[in-house]
Amino acid sequence: MTDTEIRFEEPLPARIAAATERYGEAGLVQHAIGLLQGRNEGEEVLLYLGGRHARGILDGAPALYWPEVWGARALLHVWDDSAASAVLDGVQNRAWRVREMCLKVCAVRQLGDVATVKRRLTDENPRVRAAAAHVVAVVGSADDRSLLERMLKDPEKDVRRAAGEALKLLV
Repeated sequence: MTDTEIRFEEPLPARIAAATERYGEAGLVQHAIGLLQGRNEGEEVLLYLGGRHARGILDGAPALYWPEVWGARALLHVWDDSAASAVLDGVQNRAWRVREMCLKVCAVRQLGDVATVKRRLTDENPRVRAAAAHVVAVVGSADDRSLLERMLKDPEKDVRRAAGEALKLLV
């Protein structure tokens, strides 16, 4: 299949739908896990999940951490429990964008526990801290309020906002 057939300029949901049609949901989940774990899943998968940005990588731009991010992001749209361990491992990735996306998946899929994400509540990157607060809201309990209350004093406004929102959701 060529990239004109993939239509990599389409929005992500349309590309995910096309990729699911091509590989099946279980197959696409396995490709997403592969990308998240740093494996080469082929040009087609990159184009489906990364869109026009993937075209740049295929044309020679440095990949950095983007394929891993795209793999994690795909798991917001397609899911199988076999992806859980890869996502939880990704929470500890050295690239902050991968950590952030894996935390977003944890929040949506209700993965992990507070112990898994506690370290990320003080991550060097504010976007990671904010994403970790959302996970605590989903998987935590009233016993975890103090963790989020401390974040209300974070120097970054977006982190304070995320902590406030998470406190409202915490039961």
